[in-house]
Amino acid sequence: MRFLLMDTCGSEGSVALADMEQSNAVIATENLPGRSASERLLPVVRQMLEAARWTLRELAAVVVVHGPGSFTGVRVGLSAAKGLSEAAGVPLIAVSRLAVLAAAAGRVEGETCAVLDAGRGEFYCGIYSGSRCVRESLMTGEGVAAAAEKSAVVVACEVKVAEALGGLHPLMVKEPVAADALPFAMERFAAKEFDDVATLDANYLRRTDAEIFAKPVARATR
Repeated sequence: MRFLLMDTCGSEGSVALADMEQSNAVIATENLPGRSASERLLPVVRQMLEAARWTLRELAAVVVVHGPGSFTGVRVGLSAAKGLSEAAGVPLIAVSRLAVLAAAAGRVEGETCAVLDAGRGEFYCGIYSGSRCVRESLMTGEGVAAAAEKSAVVVACEVKVAEALGGLHPLMVKEPVAADALPFAMERFAAKEFDDVATLDANYLRRTDAEIFAKPVARATR
């Protein structure tokens, strides 16, 4: 089984090729520095496939980390994954970035609380029990603290999160990359749980600006 994996949600994007018939499954990786994913993603994918002498139709699936994260990055990765999947006629698998981050904590007895910076003093928070998602939501610092009380470990990959939630003593790990989604892709492929290209949406977990800045509606008085 061969997989193309993409993650453009974070500070840097990344692409990986994985061949499950090889002893080292991940056979190629490429980083997309800064915010260059919109220009470089598809050319890099093309170059990597050519170097490996693969075609899109030989893939078992196209795998994309579909957020939460940078709005632009999430859209770029998801759009590219949908287009490649549809063009090649191969399955599409979308993986939450919070799920990948939670997995970086390793085997945990109890729940894992994975936290990413969402800006505006808020956080993307995912509660996971093993590989099972309990819930994901956009939270304030107080909300994360409350969620963390019931978790065995809090895991983060960003300095901003570590500084803001220092009192929770988060486990700091490296920022997830595309190859880190491979275990999720294998599990989903084995279960034949694929995403619908037409209906799959980005995993933003963010309220709209209209919701954030909306003025409270005055109640009618009698």
